[in-house]
Amino acid sequence: MPHFTVVPVKDQAQDRYDSLEGSTGWITGTLGRIIRTLSALMVRHGNHKEDRPFLNSADAASKNNDFYDRNLALFEEELDIRPKVSSLLSRLVSYTNITQGAKEHEEEERWSLAQEDPQDSQHGHSDGSLPAVSPEHLRCHPLPPTDMDCRDGWHHAVTPDRAHVLLLSGGAYFMISRSLGPEFGGAVGLCFYLGTTFASAMYILGAVEIFLKYLVPQAAIFHATDSLGGDSAMLNNMRVYGSICLSLMAVVVFVGVKYVNKLASLFLACVIISIVSIYAGALKSMTHPPEICMLGNRTLVRDRFDVCAKTVTKDNMTVPSQLWERFCLPGNMSSAQCDDYFLQNNVTEIQGIPGLGSGIIKENMWGDYQRKGEILEKVGLESVEVHGATDNFGMYVSADIATSFTLLVGIFFPSATGIMAGSNRSGDLRDAQKSIPVGTILAITTTSLVYISSVVLFGSCIEGVVLRDKFGDAVHKTLVVGTLSWPSPWVIVIGSFFSTSLTGAPRLLQAIAKDNIIPFLRVFGHGKANGEPTWALLLTGLIAELGILIASLDMVAPILSMALSFLGMSMCLALMFISSWYYAIVAMVIAGMIYKYIEFQGAEKEWGDGIRGLSLSAARYALLRLEVGPPHTKNWRPQLLVLLKLDEDLHVKYPRLLTFASQLKAGKGLTIVGSVVQGNFLESYGKCRQLSSIM
Repeated sequence: MPHFTVVPVKDQAQDRYDSLEGSTGWITGTLGRIIRTLSALMVRHGNHKEDRPFLNSADAASKNNDFYDRNLALFEEELDIRPKVSSLLSRLVSYTNITQGAKEHEEEERWSLAQEDPQDSQHGHSDGSLPAVSPEHLRCHPLPPTDMDCRDGWHHAVTPDRAHVLLLSGGAYFMISRSLGPEFGGAVGLCFYLGTTFASAMYILGAVEIFLKYLVPQAAIFHATDSLGGDSAMLNNMRVYGSICLSLMAVVVFVGVKYVNKLASLFLACVIISIVSIYAGALKSMTHPPEICMLGNRTLVRDRFDVCAKTVTKDNMTVPSQLWERFCLPGNMSSAQCDDYFLQNNVTEIQGIPGLGSGIIKENMWGDYQRKGEILEKVGLESVEVHGATDNFGMYVSADIATSFTLLVGIFFPSATGIMAGSNRSGDLRDAQKSIPVGTILAITTTSLVYISSVVLFGSCIEGVVLRDKFGDAVHKTLVVGTLSWPSPWVIVIGSFFSTSLTGAPRLLQAIAKDNIIPFLRVFGHGKANGEPTWALLLTGLIAELGILIASLDMVAPILSMALSFLGMSMCLALMFISSWYYAIVAMVIAGMIYKYIEFQGAEKEWGDGIRGLSLSAARYALLRLEVGPPHTKNWRPQLLVLLKLDEDLHVKYPRLLTFASQLKAGKGLTIVGSVVQGNFLESYGKCRQLSSIM
C-alpha cells in the first residue's frame, strides 16, 4: 500500500495579503513565473512525442500518433540533442554496469542473511594473492579420438581474488537470476549445476581411462575371463578407480581451494606444454612418420606381432612370422590351415602421419561413420573381399561403439562449454565485474584458435584410419594425439591426466541455496567459517559418483550436453536434441518444474530483473492504450481510493469501509487502500512497515 508523509508547515506572514492589491500582485507575479517556465519547456520539448510504448524516442514521423503529448518518460535520449560521436564517447568513458541503487540493495540483502547465519557472510579470498589456473578448469583430456579443453586458463590468469564487489558468488546463475528473475535463475542455475557436476564425473573417467590404458595397464583390478569380457572388466576398473579419485579430489577441495591454487601453476604448465608439443609434432611428422600395418585394406592391431610381414628370413631360411602364426596354425606353412582373407591379401605398411604436404586432408574431408564392431578399412587400398565370418577378429582395429553425427556432437560438445567455469568462481574474484568479461572473451578466443587449428592439423597430417582408432591400437596402444606430439607421447598423456574438476559446482549450488529461492536447498548454503561450501560439496560428490558408476565416458558426455545446452536457448536446443532427444526432453521438464516450483513458493526477491521491468513496461503500455478513446460501458471498471483512519495501536478504526468499497465495485476494478501517518517518513519508517503488515 502507498505511504504518505504529512509534514506540518508554518503559516506564512499575513501582512502581505491584508489588502486585495497585495494579494492580486502576488498571484499575478506567481502566475507569470509559471507561464514563462511552461513556455520555455514547450519550446524545448514541443516537437517531441512518444511513438513506442516502452522507450522515449524522438525520431517518429507520424503526427497522428496515439501517444502524442502524453509522454511519461522522465528522460530524453542524449543522441537526440547531442552529436552521436560525442555522446557515444561520453557513454564509454562514464560507463558503469552497476545500476544506481543496485549495490546498496544487494548489500542490504546480504547483510540480513549474514545476521541470520554469520558463517555465510564470508566470501572468497581477500589476501591479495594471484592464483593461477586451477587444475579442475584446465582440462586437456583427449576424448575419442582427440579432444582438448583448455579454455579456462585465461579465466584465472587474468582474474585476481576479489575483496568486495556487487557480483557475488554464483557466476552465471547470479547474472541470470539478477537479469531475468529468480524463476529463470533457479531453473537454469540448477541445470547448470547438474551439468557441471556430471562434467566432474566425465573428466575423472577420462583421467582413469588414461591411467589404465596408457600409464599403468597392470594396475587393473578386474581382468577379462574371455575375449568378450574386456569391456565389462574395464568398466568395473573405471568405477573403482573413479570413486577413489573422486574421494581424493573431494578431500582436497574440502581442505580449501587455496591448496588447489598452489598446484594450479604446475597443471597450467602441463597443459601449455601439451598444446605446444602438438604443433611441434605436426612439423616433426614430415620427417619421421610412424608406420601402420595393413592386411589388404584392414588395419591391424600393432602390439600383437613384431614384424609387419607374413614371413621372415632367419639363418638364410624363410620361416613364418608372428603375424602368420596369428592367422594360421602355429608352425604350419600349409595354406589350408590359414584364414582365407589372410591368404588372399598382402601385408603392407603405410604412413600413419604422412604430414602436412601429403594431401591427406582431401580424404579426411568427408565423414565415415562406423557400426559397432566394424573393422577400420582404408579407402582406396587394394583388397580381395572374402565372404563369410572372420576367424581372427581380434587382430583387426574395430569400432567399439556405433558412431554417428549426433553421437559425436554429444561427445565433443561438453569440451566447448567450460568457458563459464571461471565465472562459477566469481565469489573468489576481487573485481569480478572486470575479470569475468575479459576472461570469458579471452577463453573463447583461445579455445577457438586451439580447436580450429587442431582440427586442421589433424585432418592434414593424420591418416583417416588412425584418426578413427579410438585407443591407438594401430600405433602400439598410444594416444593418437600423443603419436603426433613431440618429443614424446607421454607429454600428452601426463598433461591429460592432471586435469579434472570439482570446485565450481559446489560454489554454484551454495549461491543458489543462499538466495533461498528453493527452500529445501537452504541447508546447502551453509559452510565453514571461511565460506567453503561443505554441504554443497557433499551433495556434489554424491551426484558425481552417479556419473562415475555409469563408467562409460561416451554415455556421460551426452548427459553433460543435455544439462548445459539449456543456457544457449535456440542454438543449444538444437544441440540438445541432436545429442540425445530423450535427455533433452528430461532436461526441459526438470527446468520447467523448477521454474514453476520457485514461482509457486513466491520467489519474493526484488533484484531489479528484466522480467519485472518488462511487466512494468507492459502495464504502462496498457494504461496508455486505455486513454486512446472513451471506454465502452461493459469495459468500465471503478477505481477507488479508500483512506482508512487508524487508532492508537495502528489498527483500522472503521474496517467496514472496505466492505462498502467492495460492494461499490462489485468485485471488479481497482481499489487502493491507504492511510496517513503524521510525521517525518524516516522517523516513522518502522511504524509504516508495521501498518503495511497490518493492513
